[in-house]
Parts: sequence; C-alpha cells; structure tokens
Amino acid sequence: MSAVRLLLVLFLVVPIAEIWVLIEVGSVVGAVATIGLVVLTAVVGAALMRVQGLATLFRARAAMAKGEVPALELLEGAVILIAGALLLTPGFITDATGFACLVPSVRRRLILATVSLRPAGAPRPRGHPQHDGRTLEGEYWRPEDRDRRDDGRGG
Repeated sequence: MSAVRLLLVLFLVVPIAEIWVLIEVGSVVGAVATIGLVVLTAVVGAALMRVQGLATLFRARAAMAKGEVPALELLEGAVILIAGALLLTPGFITDATGFACLVPSVRRRLILATVSLRPAGAPRPRGHPQHDGRTLEGEYWRPEDRDRRDDGRGG
C-alpha cells in the first residue's frame, strides 16, 4: 500500500467509520451513555498504557543491565505510545485497536511481523524462505578449555 493510500485511509475512512459507529452506538444506548463509554475507554486505556509502559521500561533496564540491546523493548514502547494515541482519540474502532496494542502477545507479534530484529549481517535461520541452503561447519571452544582441545578427546 502506498503512503498516499495509507494517509487517505487514516484521514478519511477511519474518521467516517468512527462517526458512523458512534452514531449507531448512540442510537442504541443514548448519547450520554455513548459519551460516557468514550471517556471510560480513554481513562482505562491511559491506566493500562501506564502499567504496560512501566513494565516495558523495567524490562529494557534489565536488558541493559545484562549488557544486551533492548531492541524489542524499545519497539514495544513505540507501539505503546501509538496505542495511547489511539485510546485518547474518541471512537470505538481506534479504542479497540489501541487496546489490542496493549496486549503483550499481540504487540510482540505485530512487532515481529513488521521488523527484523536480526543484526544486518546475521545469517537467516534454516527454513527461512531466503536461506541459500549452504551449511557452514566449524569448531568452537572456550578460552578456558584451550588445554583440553589438544588432548585427543575430541571435545
């Protein structure tokens, strides 16, 4: 999908669909109840966003403390921010999308389906569609095992 079509969907189709859903819900439960539901979803969403954001921050700090790059946690933080924007936008379609982004398993699947977290030169896993089928063989040993590798045990 081109960027122009994506913007068309975001700025024209989504607001029209939101207005239609708000009118339909309002005709069933009433205008005051509909406004209350919109405010309630914003408040609940903000609270969930805070909890999920803090949990992600603590996981990122733990990864950095171990000397790892918190790539997944940073991407999760970005998705949580987008979820917050969706939840604060009045409407039930954006609220449902925002709440879905706050579910950790949904958020991770969305991230892993969208971006590759492998380093740029890392080989693709076996069975990956772009794997070239070559097998590389080699030996590995730890520096502390240096004395054992030459004793003929094949370790």
